[in-house]
Amino acid sequence: MERSNCTGGVPGTPGDSKHLMEIRREKLAKLQELRISAYPNRFMYTHDAAAVLSAYAGLQGGDVSPEPVTVKGRLVLRREMGKSTFCHIQDGGRRLQVYFRKDILGDEPFARFHDSTDIGDIIGVSGEVFRTRTGELTVTVRSWELLAKALRPLPEKWHGLADVETRYRQRYLDLIANPASMQVFRTRSAVIGSCRRLLESRGFLEVETPIIQQQPGGAVARPFVTHHNALGQDFYMRIAPELHLKMLLVGGFDRVFELGKSFRNEGIDRFHNPEFTMLEAYQAYADYTDMMALAEDLIRSACDVAGIGETIECPVGGAEPLRVNMRRFTRVSLAELYDRHIGLPLSDFLAGNIPDERLRSIGLDIYETGEDGVSRVRKSNHALADEAFDVCILPHLIDPTFVTDYPTEMSPLAKYSHADRSTAERFELYIARKEIANAYSELNDPVEQRARFEAQGTPEEKMALNEEFITALEHGMPPAGGLGIGIDRLTMILTGAPSIRDVILFPLLKKVQK
Repeated sequence: MERSNCTGGVPGTPGDSKHLMEIRREKLAKLQELRISAYPNRFMYTHDAAAVLSAYAGLQGGDVSPEPVTVKGRLVLRREMGKSTFCHIQDGGRRLQVYFRKDILGDEPFARFHDSTDIGDIIGVSGEVFRTRTGELTVTVRSWELLAKALRPLPEKWHGLADVETRYRQRYLDLIANPASMQVFRTRSAVIGSCRRLLESRGFLEVETPIIQQQPGGAVARPFVTHHNALGQDFYMRIAPELHLKMLLVGGFDRVFELGKSFRNEGIDRFHNPEFTMLEAYQAYADYTDMMALAEDLIRSACDVAGIGETIECPVGGAEPLRVNMRRFTRVSLAELYDRHIGLPLSDFLAGNIPDERLRSIGLDIYETGEDGVSRVRKSNHALADEAFDVCILPHLIDPTFVTDYPTEMSPLAKYSHADRSTAERFELYIARKEIANAYSELNDPVEQRARFEAQGTPEEKMALNEEFITALEHGMPPAGGLGIGIDRLTMILTGAPSIRDVILFPLLKKVQK
């Protein structure tokens, strides 16, 4: 029969975990009395579990590997049958069966394994590989070593750990219990690697810019504030690396990128985490059309390493998943989308020319609660335009769609079109109803840039005027295109994750009240 981590005590009772920990500590004490280390400094192995399963996949029943292997892993299952024990060890999300026989291993090592180990312990074993009569590759154990004694048992019913709160707060348990979760983070790493390789192959230089900044900039967002004791000065966690990266274009680097963290002191939901990962890339002597081509290539490369062909299914809370063609990109102007899906010009939204009754008829709430929590304050024209986009247009943006040509007044860092100064050369890329990327032909006129900063609307819609950045522009920045891609959201799409917390190893969570 299977022997689980619940040896001793009654599984599920309040005192069970504490009792099991006491039993495990007693086992540890006995090992210490015998001067056997439960936590050796190192262990030399020849194969991981995946390598064994691959290297000996062709082994036939009755055959034995010509040489022994040494493997390691976490003990996750054991079946004791008198003088023999079958176990599974888990290593990097893969499982491998190991076979302990008293007559092969010897009385003392066999008894020590039986008496001192528990589910959750990490062990190393050496022996030949064979295939059982049921067809499973197995290592016959000729020697074994305890590599780490687990003093806490794995959670009851840990196989396929489903409790969301536990998965986020104790990600290590999630990785042990859910191979699919481990694969999500392998995919995330592969996506980041593919972006880095593609950019480097095109002459982009990876750089690092400050995370702690004297003034936040590069986006409209509420920053986290911190204090430097020695300087006696408040600083800010960056909300975007954009301004510093463009200063590097001024300095003479033609192509730069950064893969790193940004921080915004705002809400938490399925698509937002206060700490998130962005890829930002800037290319001198390019414009936003070049950035579209680059974004397409980056997305296709990410799909390739994630093993995605043409289509993928993306979950939508409580509804049928969206079927997304990841290889079909379209381009459409923002104004055209308002005409097509709302039947009202974007310019009328921004000018405030639409009657309240008409706004309500398309599902908008034109008022929001004031800072006092009681009064009702009319939303700005920009806010109503954004809400109309979310309500009426966003549901239609399923396949990768470049939404282009935003109003200049909504794009303070983007260069206007010389054919129409009211339109900025900017796009946002949407996939499966999520904004994945934002890009511009970068504004490099310092006089225009200052005027844009000063002319913005409400305080909530303003981007802080950054004198250091203006000074850099006054030294001359070449024409350039810039691109930002949200790595977390892209990973959500490529892995089918329903929440951003599923693709961040340690998401920000509210402190547990004890």
